[in-house]
Amino acid sequence: MRALTICQPYASLIAEGRKRCENRRWPTSFRGMIAIHAGKSREWLDTLHPDEPMPNPMPFGAVIATANLVDCVKLTDVIDGVLGDAYGWMLDDRHAEGPYCFVLEDVTPIEPVPFRGAQGFFFFPDRLVPVEAK
Repeated sequence: MRALTICQPYASLIAEGRKRCENRRWPTSFRGMIAIHAGKSREWLDTLHPDEPMPNPMPFGAVIATANLVDCVKLTDVIDGVLGDAYGWMLDDRHAEGPYCFVLEDVTPIEPVPFRGAQGFFFFPDRLVPVEAK
């Protein structure tokens, strides 16, 4: 399974269903199930909006969820109405910052599986993913 490292607290917000897209500077044509890996970095912990509660628990250096990556859209296309109403929810979503938004659905939290992350997509062994999360 492909996996994507996401800094905390954002990986946990995805696992909790509070963040529906992941922002990247690069697009992807990949669609399908991915593992959400919570990175070890703690540098982003103070970037959460002041009125948004911090996720708890918040694991580091582990795969914590799976998700279906269903689309990759340019945030400017959403803002300009190029995509119609399909992703209108992003206009009011404080977590949609772009420039590219990886749209995630069917998120399934799992017990954290310690694993080393990487930049971009990387391989996470299917045998480590619980059956109910595949």
